[in-house]
Amino acid sequence: MPRATLYVIPGSHPAMAVRRMLEHKGIEYRRVDMLPVISHAVLFALRFPGTTVPSLRLDGEKLTGSREISKALDRIQPEPALFPSDPAERVAVEDAERWAEEVPQRAVRRILWQAFKRSPDSMRSYTAGARLGIPVGLAIKTAAPIIAAEFRMHGINDTRVRDDLAALPGMLKRIDDWIADGTLGGTTAADFQVAGSIRLAMTLDDLRPHIEGRPAGEHALRLIPEYPGRVPPVLPEAWLQPLAAAASAPSA
Repeated sequence: MPRATLYVIPGSHPAMAVRRMLEHKGIEYRRVDMLPVISHAVLFALRFPGTTVPSLRLDGEKLTGSREISKALDRIQPEPALFPSDPAERVAVEDAERWAEEVPQRAVRRILWQAFKRSPDSMRSYTAGARLGIPVGLAIKTAAPIIAAEFRMHGINDTRVRDDLAALPGMLKRIDDWIADGTLGGTTAADFQVAGSIRLAMTLDDLRPHIEGRPAGEHALRLIPEYPGRVPPVLPEAWLQPLAAAASAPSA
């Protein structure tokens, strides 16, 4: 059995995706929880190839990034597979996995940090079950500088988050369509990648009503039934109007 240590930040959706991949394969792992921003220095000191989470030490190999990890998991323990054996189906899954990392993963991250800025106390709920090495209350006191650093690192601002929210209905429609045509709906790497972002989005009270009743939401809840954290309604109503409009529009 492979030996694994997974380095995560509480609430991280790509880290949650990899956790579910490891559990799906039956690979036991030790989880190391870190604080945002500080995690970069820790992973650099540990000589990982990157300084983001998830990072995984697997049988002595060091990996950073959910897509790199998913491929390594299939290489080291082929079954149950995260990628189809059929070449055409594999390409479709890899394309969906790449899109999930590049589009909804980044958009949901920016939306979440904008919500944290408006409700910093909500960060505490995402640490449920985490072992940070310091009291949670003390960690939360660092919320303001951590939020400011995350805004800088990810280029977060009001305009960009409004654009992310306006684009979210299209992302959900794409996921619904992939579920309908069979690209998603199983337990592939793409399924876990997509589910991580959508399930995190559902921890925001502003977003959950627009997601949970559609295939994308049901898919995320099936693969990740429990996700720590909750942010009460904090985003301006005008920002959420595209989601409300999409929900009220007649189906094609």
